[in-house]
Amino acid sequence: MKRSKIHPLAVVEAGAKIGDNVTIEPYAVVKKHVTLEDDVVIKSHAYIDGYTTIGEGTQIYPSASIGTKPQALSFRGEKTQVRIGKHCEIREFVTINSSIHEDSCVEIGDHCMLMAYCHIAHNCSLGNHVIMSNNATLAGHVSIEDYAIVGGMTPVHQWVRIGRYAMVGGLSRVTHDVPPYTLGAGIPFKFGGLNLIGLKRHGFPLEVRRELSRAFRFMYRSHLHFDDALASCERELDPCPEVQHWIRFCRETERGLIGLQGSVVHGEEGLEDEQKKKKKTKASKEEEVGVLL
Repeated sequence: MKRSKIHPLAVVEAGAKIGDNVTIEPYAVVKKHVTLEDDVVIKSHAYIDGYTTIGEGTQIYPSASIGTKPQALSFRGEKTQVRIGKHCEIREFVTINSSIHEDSCVEIGDHCMLMAYCHIAHNCSLGNHVIMSNNATLAGHVSIEDYAIVGGMTPVHQWVRIGRYAMVGGLSRVTHDVPPYTLGAGIPFKFGGLNLIGLKRHGFPLEVRRELSRAFRFMYRSHLHFDDALASCERELDPCPEVQHWIRFCRETERGLIGLQGSVVHGEEGLEDEQKKKKKTKASKEEEVGVLL
């Protein structure tokens, strides 16, 4: 058994559970309901509160704040949890709030990297190997699947899901679900197609990449209605696990897929075109007024 290294200037309340070989640097604060598993490192001035469990080998950098009260007016002091997986890297000034609703949990998987100033709000869930770049922020109830990447300075709206192996570029605004395996960015958000470089790096076979490319084209390039696009995916694509996950993710969307909100998802055909026509008509009238004046 390896002894933990707790600096005398650290504050560790009675009741906190400390594993083997844990390092707690000066001026860090660990409250009484916190559990630190083996080999965790808590650097100076980090603040760990609430019913928080930090997994083996995870490092918490200076001035990070974890397990604190959620920023939600509906919170009434319920007992909620934060669970952080193994071998994560939580960088400077990251904030991870506790959850709302009794016995609910904010969960972060294994091998995640949250860069400086990221924010994880109440009831969020991150899979394994998720990367969030500096100042990426998640509102409440956001779900991010395994190996997804969120670029810096990108806010993600409440209840949004980001699929596995998706890459969201920096300075974007994510208001609807981002399908797995895709690459996109911007305000408004636009897709570049599949995250092909990421898929190649993770060893996805050429045949799978081809089928996913066809799935993407059915959904985003064919001008098919949402339900028809899904039916085409089911009917015409090889039912490999990746394609099945694509179909399941799209079918389960509640906020709608980003880039398809409006006419395609909700069946209000021609809504976006009609809005464009109205804007064009309004602009023409303004030009006419300008000429008359």
